[in-house]
Amino acid sequence: MRPYTDKKNTQNGAYFTDRFKVPSHANRAEPASDEVFKDDLEKLKEKFVINDAYIEFGQLVIWVDAKDNVKVLKFLRDKLHYNNLSEMSAVDFLAERNEFEIFYQLLSMQKRKRARLKCILKENEPLKSAISVYKSADWAEREAYDMFGLIITEHPYMKRILMPDDWSGYPLRKTYPLQGDEAAQWYEIDQLFGVEYRDIIGPEIRDSALIDGKDTHGYARIGREVHFGEPYSDKPSTINEYQEEGGVFLVKKMKKSKTVTLKKRH
Repeated sequence: MRPYTDKKNTQNGAYFTDRFKVPSHANRAEPASDEVFKDDLEKLKEKFVINDAYIEFGQLVIWVDAKDNVKVLKFLRDKLHYNNLSEMSAVDFLAERNEFEIFYQLLSMQKRKRARLKCILKENEPLKSAISVYKSADWAEREAYDMFGLIITEHPYMKRILMPDDWSGYPLRKTYPLQGDEAAQWYEIDQLFGVEYRDIIGPEIRDSALIDGKDTHGYARIGREVHFGEPYSDKPSTINEYQEEGGVFLVKKMKKSKTVTLKKRH
């Protein structure tokens, strides 16, 4: 597989989005406005350096140093009863700040409260695995490695979880092309049939918005269905009926030829 090369913010060319647009923050409240969160934050500050904290969307958001991630998570679990890790992932800010935002989404079923632990991680900076605290971090951390290229240490089985082992690049980085690297269009052809079949089969079409109405292999056309792979035809081959043959008791059978399309509501 040819090594992946940085495409210099390829996604910036997408017509439907501005990847550098900074949306306005959601409304934030002081942790002191909630008695439970106020108490949790005070206990955290006694043990750790808290860089920032606020309530957003009804949950406590806590910013710490990346090197303290496991210690803070263990404290949140053992002392503050946030006993469920529902998600762990990252957000790519490499182009702007050469860093990732890492977040851990936590739930306390005892308190019926949610908290989000966040930290900043520089590119190629190692992050200690949280699997010793939450077993649910296992696949989430593998996905973070697979999709973002995060370096996570002390994980018992750190390998790709979604992409093939020999895949080049990290698909959730903003520099990764929306339709995949050029090598992606040949990957399945090469793996399933061999490089020598490239000219016979052709590249994989990776544009998810492409619809070919004359393709009788991949698409169905209402009223013009044909058997798989047969030549395309404009002639309708099916008739839409709105009731089974024989009708329904006391209901007059309705045929498509007798229907009328209203131009406006009565």
